[in-house]
Amino acid sequence: MSARVHPVGKPLKVAGLVLAAGRSSRMAPRNKLLEPIDGMPMVRRVAMTALASGARPVIAVTGFDAARVADALRGLEVTIVHNPSYEEGLSMSLRAGLRALPPDTDGALICLGDMPAIKSGDLKTLMTAFAARGGAGICVPVRHGRQGKPVLFGAALFSEMMGIGGDVGAKQLIARYQECVTEVEMASDGIFADIDTPQDLARLKMKL
Repeated sequence: MSARVHPVGKPLKVAGLVLAAGRSSRMAPRNKLLEPIDGMPMVRRVAMTALASGARPVIAVTGFDAARVADALRGLEVTIVHNPSYEEGLSMSLRAGLRALPPDTDGALICLGDMPAIKSGDLKTLMTAFAARGGAGICVPVRHGRQGKPVLFGAALFSEMMGIGGDVGAKQLIARYQECVTEVEMASDGIFADIDTPQDLARLKMKL
């Protein structure tokens, strides 16, 4: 990981990447990203949370069912990027999102489109911790000693993130660069609630 020096006094530019390209195979034939949460499609709720945090730009990466997912985001200040290689796994969506970032981006919040319980306050807390570090390293949300998502990665890691392959995200970089990781305590369990099955969705709706 190469060091990147941020100019003193210059506001950090943190983007939000909403990865929304998956096939929802364990929810088939339904697309979990379009399932309503309090009357709103799940992916729209996640994108609105990212926007409310102040992250800019917010980029949504589509793949499977792209037209309907994009339609669910209609009217939001969100840039839609299509990943035609979504069947090759999560890493391809991560690459597509990173390629779409402005060159002066200091960090990126990697948000999963199936985590609708995340709060904008959680993301703001991560961004505050990231700023305190001068825009360097990795900020990971934790609650009661357990790590969750989303994770905020500094721009110095983008090139390595682009090299990740398969159906995995950038979690391996957290283990590789432990000395660069800041664990940030969260106030809610939303950082653990990803939705994969109808049972997961039912449990979340009961909690909300």
